[in-house]
Amino acid sequence: MFITILRIELFKIFRKPRTYISFGAIAVMIILIQLAIKVQGTELINFFLGSQNSTFDYDPAKILNGYFVCYFILNTLLIHVPLLVALIAGDLVAGEANMGTLRLLVSKPVSREMLMFSKFGASVVYVVMLLLWMAVLSLFGSILLFGTNDLVVIKETGFHIISSGDVLWRFMAAFLFATLALICIASLAFMLSVFAENSIGPIVATVCIVIVFTIVQQLQVPMFQEYASPYLFTTHMLGWKGFFYVMATDENQTIRGSVENTGAILKSGLVLTGYTLFFLLLGVISFKRKDILS
Repeated sequence: MFITILRIELFKIFRKPRTYISFGAIAVMIILIQLAIKVQGTELINFFLGSQNSTFDYDPAKILNGYFVCYFILNTLLIHVPLLVALIAGDLVAGEANMGTLRLLVSKPVSREMLMFSKFGASVVYVVMLLLWMAVLSLFGSILLFGTNDLVVIKETGFHIISSGDVLWRFMAAFLFATLALICIASLAFMLSVFAENSIGPIVATVCIVIVFTIVQQLQVPMFQEYASPYLFTTHMLGWKGFFYVMATDENQTIRGSVENTGAILKSGLVLTGYTLFFLLLGVISFKRKDILS
C-alpha cells in the first residue's frame, strides 16, 4: 500500500512544471559557472589565493581542474538549492488543501499517517534525484571539461592539497551529506504545509527561516555564536565541507584518506537527522489531529 501511494505522490510531483524548472535552473547555473571558469579561470584562481599567491608555489593550470570546479560549484549553489526543495515540499499538503482534494484524500481507506509518510517519502525521492542531477552536471561534467588533477582546497588560514586519487570518495560523501541537509529543509517545508491552505505560505516561511538562521550564523556576534549558532540546522548544513579538510604530517604533507574533524561531521549529521525527525513527526501528529474542511 505504501509503495502504491508513494508512486501516486511521485506522479503528482513530476507532473508539475515547477519540478522541471528546478532541474532546469540547476543545469543553467552550473553550465554558466563552468563557462565563466573556462573563460576566466586564471583570474578566479588569483582572486582566491589573494595574499597567498606570492608564496604559493603551485601551477594555476593544475589547480583549475574538474575537481576544483565542482568544489567551487558546491560552495556557490548549495545555499540556493533549499529554495528549490521548498517549492515542492511546501506544496505537498497545502497544495492539496488549495485545490480542495485534501478532504477526498483522507476519506480513502488509508491512514493519515501512511498518507503523510508517503508524501514525505516522495519529497525525499525528489531531493535525491535533484542532488544526483547536480552531481552528474557539476562533478562529471566538470571532469569532462577540465580533466582531473590534485584538488586545492583554499581556507582562510591556508590551503590543503588533496591528491587526485583521494578526491572522488570525498565528493560522494559530500553529496550524501548535502542530501541529508536538504531532506531536513524538505521536512521543515513539509511540516509548515500542514498548517497552510495554500503553498505560498510554507514556501516563503521556509525560505525566510533559512535566511534568518543563516544571517544569525554569519553575524559572528559572540552571544549568537555561543547560544544560537550551535543549535541552528543551517550551521550544520555546511558539514559537507568537513570531508575536504584533511590532516597533514609535520612536513605539511596531506595524509591520504584522512578527515580533519570526523566528530564534527558526525555531530552535524545527527543534528540534521534530529531536526528532520522532529519536523516530520510534528507534521504527522498535527495532520492527524487536523480538521479537514476543504
